[in-house]
Amino acid sequence: MLIKTQGIVLRPVRYGDTNLVVTVFTNEMGLKAFMVKGVRSSSSGKNKAAYFQPGTILDMVVAETAGRSMHYIREFSASYIYSNIHQDVMRNSIMLFSVEVLLRLLPENAHFPALFSVSRTFLTSLDNAPASNVANFPLWFLLQCGRLLGYELNGRFAEDTPYLNREDGGFSSHPPSSAPYTTTEDARLMSEMLMAADTADIASFTAGSESRYRLIDWYIAFLQQYTGHFGNIRSLVILRSVLH
Repeated sequence: MLIKTQGIVLRPVRYGDTNLVVTVFTNEMGLKAFMVKGVRSSSSGKNKAAYFQPGTILDMVVAETAGRSMHYIREFSASYIYSNIHQDVMRNSIMLFSVEVLLRLLPENAHFPALFSVSRTFLTSLDNAPASNVANFPLWFLLQCGRLLGYELNGRFAEDTPYLNREDGGFSSHPPSSAPYTTTEDARLMSEMLMAADTADIASFTAGSESRYRLIDWYIAFLQQYTGHFGNIRSLVILRSVLH
């Protein structure tokens, strides 16, 4: 069966001399693995493999075969061409972090059109936003992924619940007994991030880099605890080195 869909490339892997196996988050089918034949062949006249770099947004026609884990991309073209992400180290690092979050958090085959829409809009906004406004983007996207996949925090920030506590699954009246630790100001920022509807809302948020790092570490630990499969985010090391 042929299906037209948009997709965000998450991971390409070489297969043979000229082929790729590509993990793609699709709008219509969720997370899928596809074989793309001949895209690494020099005889094609141009480097079609460039379409399958992590973060690329594609329009695709794919062949899905029931009962098989591997499917095929029959046609593809760029749905959106980045203007700034590939030339800007900070934006590129945020994109790679976001792609890895999706790759590690999404269950295979499940259909998440709302998360796909948020992810696509996030990437295009990251590309177009002023570089001075993107520092809060990684934390906001991480929280959106968790929220849309059902990993919401319990409670809310208030005078009587000013702490983030993994043992309580969210905001708590008492400080946590184990790392990662956060401050009450961190918890206040987390609350503001959770209420932000889109990236335009977070451009004016005032937050130091250390506070953002603590909250990213805290929420990653939260996801690791409650999903059981999230694992470590390798791109976080690079993100820390460029994000201020």
